[in-house]
Amino acid sequence: MVQASENDILSIGGVLNDSARPLKERFRALFTLKNIGGPTAIEQIHACFKDQSALLKHELAYCLGQMQDPAAISILTNVLEDLSQEPMVRHEAGEALGAIGVSSVIPLLEKYCKDPVPEVAETCELALNRLKWLESNGNVKDTKNLYFTIDPAPATEITDVNVLRNILLDESKSLFDRYRAMFSLRNLGTTESIIALSEGLKAGSALFKHEVAFVLGQLQNEVCVPGLQASLEDTDENEMVRHECAEALGSIATPECYEILNRYLNDSKRVVRESCIIALDMCDYENSTEFQYADTLAKLPIV
Repeated sequence: MVQASENDILSIGGVLNDSARPLKERFRALFTLKNIGGPTAIEQIHACFKDQSALLKHELAYCLGQMQDPAAISILTNVLEDLSQEPMVRHEAGEALGAIGVSSVIPLLEKYCKDPVPEVAETCELALNRLKWLESNGNVKDTKNLYFTIDPAPATEITDVNVLRNILLDESKSLFDRYRAMFSLRNLGTTESIIALSEGLKAGSALFKHEVAFVLGQLQNEVCVPGLQASLEDTDENEMVRHECAEALGSIATPECYEILNRYLNDSKRVVRESCIIALDMCDYENSTEFQYADTLAKLPIV
């Protein structure tokens, strides 16, 4: 954790909660609070759930999950239960509850596995399976994950790309098994495994495809740019998928990615427009020499 005084944390929280500040500054403040951790940082993140940006709110939930502090459980529970929150925000709250890894939330997740919103129901099913897997495997950590993230499913022991690809693309298999194959392919990190992952952008639910895009962003390999571009450009695609494709392109940060993202700064979907703003900021920092977060959405500098 980053060391910071109470006044520093409140000052950073002030940036996060100031809707007049540029979105990219608020994202940097959020990731700084995530890295600091502790009760005051959690309180500052909690306060921001009243914001109008679904993109920002979903990232608040993500960060609370990655912090793995049980103090955030009640906050995330309220977000999941709040039907006025956008589906992508409620989905991220469910995933975060699974990421924290406390079995007391199992009854809650079981309830919301039946949610009428598919992205929420599927997420809660995944989170539930993760917690049950952890219980039965002694909370073992994924030592092959080099990305410092708490994943919604553990990787498998399988290393054969063809076998993993078949599981990934088989929509008759459980979502949990397909996610496990996804993270195994990511951990392999070869061109062959990345190409297999890219095929997942066209295979399955919006939730599944958005996670594939997220993983491709972690890998930061140019080979997946065409697939990410195609999904971002598909205006019939779910906005959750398109947003994640934009951020993945920001993480890859080639000149081609800059060009693609600039074309969608005026997209009809707010979450896509805002994702392109954040993604372009990610591009800038990927190509700078400044300190960067080794984090998931972006590698953003501490404010």
